[in-house]
Amino acid sequence: MSTLSLAAGARCTVTEPGVAAQSVLTVFDLVWPQQSNHHGTLFGGAALAMLDRLAFIMGSRALRGTVVTAAVSRLDFRAPIPTGQLIECRARVGRRGGRSALIHTRLVTEDALSGERNVCIVGDFTMVRRADSEGAAADAALATGSGVADVAEADGDGAPAAVRVAEIVFPGHANHRGILHGGAAMEWIAKAGFIAASRHLRRSVVLASSERLCFVAPAHVGDVVEVDARVCGVGRRSVRVRARMWAEHPATGQRRFCTSANLVYVATDD
Repeated sequence: MSTLSLAAGARCTVTEPGVAAQSVLTVFDLVWPQQSNHHGTLFGGAALAMLDRLAFIMGSRALRGTVVTAAVSRLDFRAPIPTGQLIECRARVGRRGGRSALIHTRLVTEDALSGERNVCIVGDFTMVRRADSEGAAADAALATGSGVADVAEADGDGAPAAVRVAEIVFPGHANHRGILHGGAAMEWIAKAGFIAASRHLRRSVVLASSERLCFVAPAHVGDVVEVDARVCGVGRRSVRVRARMWAEHPATGQRRFCTSANLVYVATDD
């Protein structure tokens, strides 16, 4: 492995995303074989689950309460999504009322080696806040105009922002105390790092090493977990990625920093 050096202008630090000011959220994922059908493309139900998960996160932030999917409309499957592709899911808050929000979603595939991109699915999700959920603070924020607003999606030099992976902690991800299992957290961190490294090198990569992870705060069942990963060191065949993980209570917006790690990925081709 070649010695890593810091890229010009790169720093191994990632600032916390401005969650309270977001009306657009972009996250990345991968298409695994177990998500695919017998044609070798992403199963439609799995694609819907990805978009619905993002709509839930955006609906929770826009309405600040316990939200559910009320309707899915204008869902267009424009192209198949092959196994192994990177996926970019983007959600934008459209119309918004006191208890409901229309979330516009889009799923774009990206070839990790060539960078070729295709818009594959677009659709709208209507998310509704349950009447018995915590919503007074959200109503006050909406009334004063301090709700969500657009944020930049790129760094100052025009380079893509840090790769972001978002997950919801379900009971299957947690231990018997309802706390996110460390293995699931490390899987999500490694996935974010893999996507960041692949997009930077445009080569097939594998995880070569990981520095010590210190879990400073837990994530609980029902929390939204975000991992931000950014390339901060570059070698001839390797990159260093800095990853940081936060957990957020979807109803209240309370946000906790959970852990960070430095990961090294190495290109497998000659």
